[in-house]
Amino acid sequence: MTKLSVIYYSSTGTLHAMAKRLAEAGEKAGAEVRLRQVPELAPAEAIASNAAWSQHFDATKNEPKATADDVVWADAVLFGTPTRYGNLASQLKQFIDTLGPQWAQGLLADKVYAGFTASMTAHGGQESTLLALYNTVHHFGGLVVAPGYTDPLKFADGNPYGVSHVTGGSNDAPLGDAQFAALDHMAERVVKIAGKLSA
Repeated sequence: MTKLSVIYYSSTGTLHAMAKRLAEAGEKAGAEVRLRQVPELAPAEAIASNAAWSQHFDATKNEPKATADDVVWADAVLFGTPTRYGNLASQLKQFIDTLGPQWAQGLLADKVYAGFTASMTAHGGQESTLLALYNTVHHFGGLVVAPGYTDPLKFADGNPYGVSHVTGGSNDAPLGDAQFAALDHMAERVVKIAGKLSA
């Protein structure tokens, strides 16, 4: 059975919803799945300044937190982060930066990786965020298995680098059919390719 880790950071819930959908799709594709949130780094006053952030933090604070073992264990890893100035959120980056010992032992290599993200605006750095994430995967010696345009549904969501969503600055722009289809496709593709590699 292919082992899939979905490791993400979410401030207001969009990435959390995307991660849950990926985990469900991975299980439907026959994978054993770990869904893991990385720890929050922001100070309490920053979280309290945004009602949606505060509510999501409270609702998910007891969810399983990511550890290095969740990456080492997996045949495939899906990393999720909101865009932060066209780059990874510091919370996910900090987690990745703790993987130096595992990287030095070659334990992060030869695995399948892909990413997912969300931004407030349509041109808010989604592609650059995913490409920045993949810079790290190259250093790992990992295999980027982005969805590309491997299914016609990718022309609806329009992102060959991973899966992304435009929030519009609020939770009033929930994930829709195009995003759910793209998430399902990416999970299925990643599990399929990882399974071939492990075989």
